[in-house]
Parts: sequence; structure tokens; C-alpha cells
Amino acid sequence: MFQRARSLVTFGGAVVLLCVATAPLAAQGNGKRYKVTHDRAVAVTREVLVRQGFEVVRIETDGPAQMVYYRAGNRGKGKGKGKIEKMVIRREAERVIFVDTPSAILVDIDLRLRL
Repeated sequence: MFQRARSLVTFGGAVVLLCVATAPLAAQGNGKRYKVTHDRAVAVTREVLVRQGFEVVRIETDGPAQMVYYRAGNRGKGKGKGKIEKMVIRREAERVIFVDTPSAILVDIDLRLRL
């Protein structure tokens, strides 16, 4: 009896752990969505990146999406500039979707777009 109860508790704990571990992955989905113009989204993204010490290398348009290439600036430490990273800003109907955006940057973008 006790062995069966112990196995049920172990199984239940494994199920809870699996649900907790996969929840953040499911939440990320297609990215964060905003109801703003595409031009405003790009301008806010550029402002946030520059304010956080990044350098915007280039912005390319590919159909309904724009790729923003950026890298970490020197920040006065003499270690050179960082590697080039990419984030995607997609248009979908009346919404703008940010894909592959680091959470630290997305939080600032979120605050600026909600104003």
C-alpha cells in the first residue's frame, strides 16, 4: 500500500516538474505582439538598443519582416565590440511581432510601446 502511494507521489511530482519545465517554452511561441505601426516599432527598437549600449549595424527589409542586426558596443573597456546578433520584427495584419528578441531588450521595448 505504501509502495503504491510512494510511486503515485513520485509520478505526480514528475508530471508537475514536466509541466513547469515546458511552460516557458510554450509561452514564447511566435513572439510578443503589439498593435502599433511598423515604423514606430523599428524606431523604438533602435532607441532601446542604443540606450542599452548596443550598436545598430543595419536594418534589412524582407517582405513583411525587418531584420535588425545589432552588436554590443565597446562600453569603454577596451575589449572590442561584440558579435552581430539579429532580431526580427514581423508585420501581421494590424500587429507587429518581435521574434528572437532577448528578454532584457524586450522589456524596455514593451515599456516604450505601451506609453
